[in-house]
Amino acid sequence: MATYITPQGAQRLSDELISLRTIVRLKVVQEVADAAAQGDRSENAEYIYGKKKLREIDRRIRFLIQRLDDIAIVEPSPTHCPDPEKVYFGAKVRLEDEEGETRHYRLVGPDEIDAARGDISYRSPMGMQLLGKKIGQSFVLRRPAGDMEFTVLSVEYS
Repeated sequence: MATYITPQGAQRLSDELISLRTIVRLKVVQEVADAAAQGDRSENAEYIYGKKKLREIDRRIRFLIQRLDDIAIVEPSPTHCPDPEKVYFGAKVRLEDEEGETRHYRLVGPDEIDAARGDISYRSPMGMQLLGKKIGQSFVLRRPAGDMEFTVLSVEYS
């Protein structure tokens, strides 16, 4: 099953991959080569650390390549949604909790989560509860701190 991602999120992953391949990895390879030229590698902390750093970079490159192959880019817009008053991937949602507080969330892919901006994964407990809800519809979110009821006030796609 493909993982959904916004076009902006896919671009960020792609930019990171390009940066790792063309800038970061080449710099670390040079650092390792310089450290290796200093002599005994078994006790050379710079060499050992550089090799470890290279393995981490290579692991991240492999992850990004696989992730970019497995993602489905979804453009959140009202024209792509059968019902613009219903919550789908990419929706910006305004909720009211049972205490009258208003919260804003945007449903994004798991690689795009940013709690400070209100970007939550569509696979998170809140995200899964929101999918398919319409304006005016309420739902209960089960949390470790206790259940809380939310009502969808607005749905926007942009």
